[in-house]
Amino acid sequence: MNPLELRVGSCFLFMIKLFPNKNLLKEIMDIAIPVIGGLATQLMLSIIDTAMVGRLENAQIALAAQGIALLASWTLTSFFSSISTGTHVVVARKQGEGNYRGVGNALNNSIILSLILGISFAVFGYLLAGSIMNFFSKDATVAQEGTGYMIFRFLSLPFFLMVVSYRGFFYGIGHSRMVLISAIVTMIIHIVSNFLFIFGNLGFPKLGLTGAGVSSFISLIAGWLVLFSVTFLPSYRITYELFHNFKLNKQVIQQILKISAPISIQNVLILLGFLVFISIVGIIGTIAQAASQVVISTLFISFIFSFGLGAAAQTLVGQSIGKGNFSRAQLYGFETAKIGTYMTLFIGVLFIAFPSDILSLITNDKTIIITAKPLLQIAGLSQILYGAGIILAHSLQAAGATIYVMIVEILTHWFVFLPLTYIYGVILHGGVTAAWWALPIYVLMFLALNYLKFHSKSWVKIKL
Repeated sequence: MNPLELRVGSCFLFMIKLFPNKNLLKEIMDIAIPVIGGLATQLMLSIIDTAMVGRLENAQIALAAQGIALLASWTLTSFFSSISTGTHVVVARKQGEGNYRGVGNALNNSIILSLILGISFAVFGYLLAGSIMNFFSKDATVAQEGTGYMIFRFLSLPFFLMVVSYRGFFYGIGHSRMVLISAIVTMIIHIVSNFLFIFGNLGFPKLGLTGAGVSSFISLIAGWLVLFSVTFLPSYRITYELFHNFKLNKQVIQQILKISAPISIQNVLILLGFLVFISIVGIIGTIAQAASQVVISTLFISFIFSFGLGAAAQTLVGQSIGKGNFSRAQLYGFETAKIGTYMTLFIGVLFIAFPSDILSLITNDKTIIITAKPLLQIAGLSQILYGAGIILAHSLQAAGATIYVMIVEILTHWFVFLPLTYIYGVILHGGVTAAWWALPIYVLMFLALNYLKFHSKSWVKIKL
């Protein structure tokens, strides 16, 4: 073979590696698409919920109260929702091993754990909702308005956490469509209940913001009932021996918590990190803060695709490790990251090329749009690489390297991103645009550290 043929052949092989494997693409997307659909449904519900509350006569007070109550309940739910990941990873591993009884045992113990935590904090929230609202709100009217809403958000917690357990189970066995069906039912019931209880239509009591809390409570019960009912089908009930040996298993609980605990800490620190970021930007100015908030909201919408693919990677990597096929596990992780990069590249190009058009979908304030335009372009550039970082982080979590991922997140977020934001934006007087240039540096480090760990295969030695 002459040198020209060698160069052409090498170029051809390089091009093949650039494109996702067709066989793996279908397998990955079969899991990822329903997950993305479920996340999109949750996002739509959040927007619709806020829009309906915003149509009350006392909209300003109601929205302020809703924001405080959501932040308080969201902190808890983001902390405990990692039970889903713990269940997901344990179930995927046992599914790969062919240990179907172990899969059912993992679900049973996850539900027990969810009930213990959910009921405990529901009682805590019910008793202290008024005190929490008064602590976070200087306005007594806002605190009073939000107390009823917060009570029902806390009472929903046991059902939310059981949904989280079932979500981990269905994701782990690769049946993510069931979770999408539950999410759609939840959204429909919630919207109908809002119509009835917020505004008092069709003879129902007009409860205002409290009605939105009642709707959340009712809809989460409905979503849980869908998943609970599905598990009675023979394909689940008999195959996984569900509802047999429904007792606490210390070893399984420890496995779930070993995966979940670092992710819980990570979730809270990310939430706090973004609050600190917004506070730093607030030093620069109110307009800069508002513009940054709009861009962050836009980014969270785009992250849906990366988190959906991340869930698919967790399933396939976990199942492959369960089968003892570590090379296949690594292949799934990298192939999913490749697909994610193409998706984030497309979204990133949109952010860079059409920032004003995208921002105008969220706000009509021209000053905010002008300020936010370069920020969204920087975010668009950053997120091209962030998608792969998220997916490889999920793959490492499936391998049991949750502490490593947590440390990487803390290191890059709290010791790189936030300090550089302050240095560029405040100390060097670069303004909000300079502050946002800390984001691509953080993203590049986050991706590089996760890539090096996953590529090294040192995770094969980790035991659950």
